[in-house]
Amino acid sequence: MAHPAIAPRILCIGIPVRDLTFRVESVPARGSKANATHLAEICGGNALNAAIAMARLGGRVAFAGPMGDAQETSSGFILERMADEGIDISHIVRIPGAATPVSAIIIDASGERTLTIYRDPALWTVRLPDADELLAGCQAVLVESRCGAFCIDLCTEARRRGIPVIVGVDRAMELKDGLLTAASHLLFASEQAQETAGIEDDGEALKRLAKLSPAFLAATRGPEGTIWLNDVGRLEETPAFTVDAVDTLGAGDVFHGAFTLRVAEGGDVREALRFAAAAAALKCTRHGGGLAAPQRIEVEAFLQNLVGAAPRAG
Repeated sequence: MAHPAIAPRILCIGIPVRDLTFRVESVPARGSKANATHLAEICGGNALNAAIAMARLGGRVAFAGPMGDAQETSSGFILERMADEGIDISHIVRIPGAATPVSAIIIDASGERTLTIYRDPALWTVRLPDADELLAGCQAVLVESRCGAFCIDLCTEARRRGIPVIVGVDRAMELKDGLLTAASHLLFASEQAQETAGIEDDGEALKRLAKLSPAFLAATRGPEGTIWLNDVGRLEETPAFTVDAVDTLGAGDVFHGAFTLRVAEGGDVREALRFAAAAAALKCTRHGGGLAAPQRIEVEAFLQNLVGAAPRAG
């Protein structure tokens, strides 16, 4: 798999989260208690998980977005880990008096996760740095769908400059959301594609959304792979890879990050989707959310071992 000698610079826009993860045999019933077998404190959030994945896969990653007050504990914890991953944190904006988001995540024996999160409304008052500063030398932008309120103008400017804008969608979007038209690529989770389009079928949902957005459209379906519209409007599918999953937390974000990196490196969407499927599959074989994202050498070895063998959903 060819990739450039100089790693592409990719800008991630999002809201980092401090994750407290608990492993249990099964999610406790409402009003009951359960003992956890393991506790981990990690950093997370859609764009940050994707940023970690891209940094490990060979990208030069910068991060922009709001975080809590400079004196609060969670932001310091997250920034240390971002620096450890080699992510440029110079564009993060601290919001005085605000709290960095915190989530509590329960991971059951199957690897499925259940979570609750608090996000301070004050974070959405952020004003990002100047577009010239953020987009200088940038080969791609990855955005969390929830961040449209403070980054639409930046995304529009990126597209004007010919820079791909990839949006990871993990919640239903309003049909008037500016990211639908500002994005070059929209990567929905299956449920959110259906909710956004108002159609209970992934393929038909994508076809309806194609009437509203000029972007490349795809819907990820976990172990069932990804369905997407090609450049002539026909549905295609990229299967997932069969692995023994122990933790699905952050797998979709790792997928988004790997896809974005391959697009920034000049790969076509078919290749980028396969690369992303491999990275997400490897992530699911280990605990740790985005911090369990694989290295580039692991993904390439995984794909090389599959040469001549078709991937299977699983």
